[in-house]
Amino acid sequence: MNTLNRTTVNANTYTERIIQFGEGNFLRAFANWMIHEMNKQANFDAGVVAVQPINQGLIKMLNDQDGLYTLYLNGIKNGKAISEHEIIDCIQRGINPYENYSDYLANAENPDLRFVISNTTEAGIAYNAEDKLDDAPQTSFPGKLTALLYKRFKTFGGASDKGLIIIPCELIDRNGDNLKKIILQYAANWNLGEDFVEWINEDNIFCNTLVDRIVPGYPKDKIEAITEELGYKDNLVVEGEQFHLWVIEGPKSVKEEIPSEVCGLNIVFTDDMEPYRTRKVRILNGAHTSLVPVGYLYGIDKVRESLEDKVVGAFLKDAIFNEICPTLDLSEEELNQFSNDVLDRFKNPYLEHALMSISLNSISKYKTRVLPSVLEYVKRKNALPKNLLFSLAALIAFYKGDRNGEPIALKDDEKVLAFFKDQWTNNSVAEVVNAVLSNTDFWGTDLTQIAGLEDVVLTDLNTILEKGMKASLDARQ
Repeated sequence: MNTLNRTTVNANTYTERIIQFGEGNFLRAFANWMIHEMNKQANFDAGVVAVQPINQGLIKMLNDQDGLYTLYLNGIKNGKAISEHEIIDCIQRGINPYENYSDYLANAENPDLRFVISNTTEAGIAYNAEDKLDDAPQTSFPGKLTALLYKRFKTFGGASDKGLIIIPCELIDRNGDNLKKIILQYAANWNLGEDFVEWINEDNIFCNTLVDRIVPGYPKDKIEAITEELGYKDNLVVEGEQFHLWVIEGPKSVKEEIPSEVCGLNIVFTDDMEPYRTRKVRILNGAHTSLVPVGYLYGIDKVRESLEDKVVGAFLKDAIFNEICPTLDLSEEELNQFSNDVLDRFKNPYLEHALMSISLNSISKYKTRVLPSVLEYVKRKNALPKNLLFSLAALIAFYKGDRNGEPIALKDDEKVLAFFKDQWTNNSVAEVVNAVLSNTDFWGTDLTQIAGLEDVVLTDLNTILEKGMKASLDARQ
């Protein structure tokens, strides 16, 4: 059987306009797929040069397949469960700068180069004081990028039209701002000159981003069946869900250069990404965290099964649409669309997401993902959000560590686990609730000071302990 490459299948060749730091599953299932769609539907003509950002990587394997790979998208699309696949051909070649640094640096001389994309893990955007301009290569991703930008600056004499649009995808807050800050730090420490600093500031655009797509990656458990279906061998098959979202914060000029709208891609260009970040944390992550203790104590183990259960599913939908969404400032249409997309993602039959895998560090997750909705709901409605507080009562019950006589494998900070063990061993239910809610180390505030909140949580917790989660939740419907 033939291995996938450009001699065994017909594939397009594009102008190299994008340099991409990272060749892993996420970028190939996310950014490269979108570039592929824009090339196909909007004549974007954007070829990608993939750069291996660390010493170990997939560049050799990628080059063996001439940059080609098969992407499977599995999930709910237009209300139906769909699995579809196609060959992605936007990557033109890969470079390992640890073996071919001169080839890497030569990209700076390409007059067509316009974009930089990266995903080098959360730790990738970091300053390394040991990096030097004449290293081949620099250890850090920002160090490598600074060297490339400086070479480009010198090659084109600081021409303003040879600056780049830099779009990092690392999962850190204000990723573009942080990357630019580090590059300017290298510029100062390497004595690259004020003209270069001015060129970076004036002629290069650093975007902040929010990225969202679940990418399970290489389907090793079913690769034999996939290979038989495809009729060729592909060592870089990657799976992703149907849903995708790319929020790019930058000037309007960026949107004008990326033809996503005509392709129906869910790329949002904005001058303020914070409402979108808040939406994701509150709705997607907040719904996950609210669901875990309720669904698990109800007797369900998977996210999808929770949504398919009439009672648990209704509880979560009520929490999302009637308690979380009203605390957010985006339009009702946007919030409803995103919420429905989240529910479709939770129901994805191709992904089995265990509730216990989401339960890690649930106390801190409730603080960052759910509590802001609780506090904002109280502020806006002058009322208490019954579902989100029921989830809090369920969380306290969850940390008792028992589900119908079976121990729960709790995973959290040792201090958190020790606190709950002490409370549940030595105190009454009312004392446990008071101690949890007043623990400012958990919440950053004393929740007992919110009128009526302690009484609601105590009542719900007593009901859960006396009747069980199933009877308690059934009675709420």
